Amino acid sequence: MRAEDVDVALVLAVDVSRSMSMEELGIQRDGYASAISHPDVVSAIRQGAHGRIAVAMFEWAADFSQDDIFGWTIIESQADADRLAQIIREKESARQSRTSISGAIRRGVELLAQSPHRAYREVIDISGDGPNNQGQPVLEARRTALDKGIVINGLPLMTQGGAGSAFNIAGLDAYYADCVIGGPGAFIVPVNAWEQFAQAVRRKLVMEIGTREPERPVIVPAKAPAGETDCLIGEKVWQNQQWLYDGR
Repeated sequence: MRAEDVDVALVLAVDVSRSMSMEELGIQRDGYASAISHPDVVSAIRQGAHGRIAVAMFEWAADFSQDDIFGWTIIESQADADRLAQIIREKESARQSRTSISGAIRRGVELLAQSPHRAYREVIDISGDGPNNQGQPVLEARRTALDKGIVINGLPLMTQGGAGSAFNIAGLDAYYADCVIGGPGAFIVPVNAWEQFAQAVRRKLVMEIGTREPERPVIVPAKAPAGETDCLIGEKVWQNQQWLYDGR
């Protein structure tokens, strides 16, 4: 792979835990494909100083359940974006147990360290419908990423459904704002219904590329945890309810 200077090195980390149904996983996969190939996203890429970004994408659940969709790939044209969209649509998602946001952050950090491209900004984009309930505490993983100058943005899925939805929490957007995202300009774009998903991803990508703001974005700036949000709530919910799902 030829190393190139890029405006952004972006890792897309996509939740495929059992708290989502197979139908929802399909919507999610199609939403990412539609967003990454949308003309607004391609236009935003072209407006950067280099006119290109590097993207890698993987799906995650537990910290031992991570599956690459594609490795580091340059997008600088509509054709590049369309090829990636096709790859995203063709590979089937497989639901996995547990939810390790910390594992997804750690994998994102590893991928950024392996990138052959020199980037002006490095970003990990985490989407998910529940709090961290397995692996390293999320605040520890976030600190490791922030210490390396990496920005973490979030796409909390405020949706219900799937076999593991008992492990979801109210106020997931606040959890993401207080416990997950961080770095200069970090933000979340909550998704309140699945029909909003593709548009939310598109808005988020345009903001992450950083050349212009999308129409009516929903943004929650990063906040330092002030004790209002329990960043170990996911682990506590799992301990209280895991007997329902033991052996799955």
